[in-house]
Amino acid sequence: MKGLRWRYTRLPSQVEDALSVEKGEEEEEEEEEEEKTAPAPTSVSAPAPEDPVEPQLAETSQVLGPSEIRQLSLHLPPRVTGHLWSLAFQTSRDGFSLRSLYRQMEGHSGPVLLVLKDQDGQMFGAFSSSAIRLSKGFYGTGETFLFSFAPQLKVFKWTGSNSFFVKGDLDSLMMGSGSGQFGLWLDEDLYHGGSHPCATFNNEVLARQEQFCIKELEAWILS
Repeated sequence: MKGLRWRYTRLPSQVEDALSVEKGEEEEEEEEEEEKTAPAPTSVSAPAPEDPVEPQLAETSQVLGPSEIRQLSLHLPPRVTGHLWSLAFQTSRDGFSLRSLYRQMEGHSGPVLLVLKDQDGQMFGAFSSSAIRLSKGFYGTGETFLFSFAPQLKVFKWTGSNSFFVKGDLDSLMMGSGSGQFGLWLDEDLYHGGSHPCATFNNEVLARQEQFCIKELEAWILS
């Protein structure tokens, strides 16, 4: 009689069962942790902000071109964004006279963008937070600034050093001051002018020379 051969199937012990269960739970926990710490899928980029609103001019400027207008608009206070630019004064139309400029400003509260082109073809000017007017002293706010295209736009904002923003006399218009110098000044004929560094704006000379002759001047109401 042939001997019988028995095949034994080894059953896992209770301890091994427990270990197997714990191992399975640990693997599930690790998978959950990986899901938590894994970087989230990259979201679709938000659309780029829309371009600034293009200024709308009631008339064509004889000083600024579309590029200069667009560049300047980026530095104007938000409160004037989207407002129509109205040409209140232009020397070729209204004459070379500071008194005429004051008359054209009557009834307006501002703000005003004053732009000039001198006999050398240099473009520069100032933004005033309120209308240009006759005054006994300086007026305006820290929104006021000077600018120059030389040829790239340079903007000279208020430094906080003083509050000598704008002053209008019968014989001159001054913007920015310090140590007896004016950032920008114009004579009563709106023909001769000057520009010097001043504490109000810490500006450079706006024209190619400190003294200049005006070829064209415009005052735009931005409200």
